[in-house]
Amino acid sequence: MLALVGTVPYRDFPLVDSEVSLHDDKVCIQGEQVTVNRGTPALLAATIKAREFLGQPAPHGYLVGDIGLGDGSRRLYEYLIQHLGESDFQAITFHYMQPDIGCHNRVLFVMEQMSERPILIADAGSMYAAKMSGKAATYDLFTPDIGELAFLADEEAPHPFYTRGFILHEENRVPELIARAYAHKNAPQNLLVKGEQDYVANQEGIQATINHPMDEAMEAIGGTGDTLTGIASALISTDMEIGEAATIAARANRLAGHYAEPTAATQVMEIVSHIPKALGDVFCEKNRGEGWQKPSQKESAVSALK
Repeated sequence: MLALVGTVPYRDFPLVDSEVSLHDDKVCIQGEQVTVNRGTPALLAATIKAREFLGQPAPHGYLVGDIGLGDGSRRLYEYLIQHLGESDFQAITFHYMQPDIGCHNRVLFVMEQMSERPILIADAGSMYAAKMSGKAATYDLFTPDIGELAFLADEEAPHPFYTRGFILHEENRVPELIARAYAHKNAPQNLLVKGEQDYVANQEGIQATINHPMDEAMEAIGGTGDTLTGIASALISTDMEIGEAATIAARANRLAGHYAEPTAATQVMEIVSHIPKALGDVFCEKNRGEGWQKPSQKESAVSALK
């Protein structure tokens, strides 16, 4: 089973703990509905569609409303501390939550006491909390964009707002930023860096670079990074090796966007609807062995799935 943890930007959205479903452009959970646009709803929608393709049941959701004040996030942290230990999830993805080091560490302690520790994935605010608490290496996958990667690479920054200016978040500095994040123990076992090109990396360096198809309009569509995290979460929860799952997810996310024929007006739900077809095509490519060569030891990066 896969659990997704996050917040939605509505003050009155209650704390819910249940299986999640998708109806048209709305995520439904425990009698509540939220429209898919970006953020955690986009993550949820992408995960649901990917798990449908994989023949897996719908994911479980822990959600609450939070408009940025942190009150909802604190309620959700406390709920997880009380109840997460009773679960047996294979993987848990933590998404948009207000960073709170103390609460984060208490949730992490609960998971470490579980009979079988779940695979831990983090994005957005949850990734910030993991890094700020010094616990990044405990996680199995982070999915940062390049700006967030710069924060991970800055060993002194207590918050992304304070990432030092000389650590520039530029596309051509991604290998350097990845190496710096690992050198200072601010990275998990695996990284999936989202951007104009997507990078899959671990402590040994960049393992894959996914850059095709490249639709410029995708950069302006909110939520495409969230859908990528959702697809990766769905794949990882099936026991797929994390680096391979991240590579497939990056390629499928790009294909889903390409199939939507994106423009600046494209909504993320249009991309989500193409995820099953995109995954099917990527698995066909993989079975044919197209672009799936392993990197040699001397290579710091490999262009995969061209």
